[in-house]
Amino acid sequence: MAQQTKEIANFADAVRDIPDGSVIAFGGFAYPGTPFNLIQALADQGAKNLTLVANSTGGAAQPRLPDIGLLVERGQVRKVICAFTAATRASDVLPFTKYYESGEVEAELVPQGTLAERLRAAGAGIPAFYTPTAVGTELAEGRETRMFNGREYLIEYALPVDFAFVSAIRADTMGNLQYRRSQRNFNPVMAMAANMTIAEVEEDILPAGAIDPDEVHTSGIFVQRVVKIPPAPIGIWPGKRAPRAGAKS
Repeated sequence: MAQQTKEIANFADAVRDIPDGSVIAFGGFAYPGTPFNLIQALADQGAKNLTLVANSTGGAAQPRLPDIGLLVERGQVRKVICAFTAATRASDVLPFTKYYESGEVEAELVPQGTLAERLRAAGAGIPAFYTPTAVGTELAEGRETRMFNGREYLIEYALPVDFAFVSAIRADTMGNLQYRRSQRNFNPVMAMAANMTIAEVEEDILPAGAIDPDEVHTSGIFVQRVVKIPPAPIGIWPGKRAPRAGAKS
């Protein structure tokens, strides 16, 4: 009997059944690890009333790659949960900003480490945890705190998501993923937190077992769909670079 594969033929098929109102986590730490092809496919698919979870609300660099700012611009987003709602440079103008300031899109600001831990907690089955981060700030107003060993801590709740879009350097047909450098920042915890993880893959999707178990960064048990990025100009490559023939991580 032929072994089942998680490989999907194209990005349109990978996101075709994502419904309106979904909560979707988007991996990435600036360009590395950002699933540009899946974002473009979701923009083309048109699902609306989405809640997006990401490190930031997108970039300001020109020419732009399709980040979550594209989904905001197309009116597909209800709310963004992220660590950075503003640009890192005052001179940069993010697409998200005008939609937030006009009240068209909500924003929930979460400290970066807390965001990662909320996602990790969701994947580990932990409903809530306490952290000293944000105690005494506006983010803690009206929220439960407790004292532990003489220090005040703020309660934070796990952040499960319906879908996670991640990017990996390579995968196998069972969905095991290997990341490169800062692809590992948010992608692993987002994959754990999601009901369905969809991964776009820079290099080949290998036969099952071809990746050494010691080099698997996200187990296939957390991944339901993998799609290989086709060569440019069809595929969108991180940093606008072309695929490297015979590349090694």
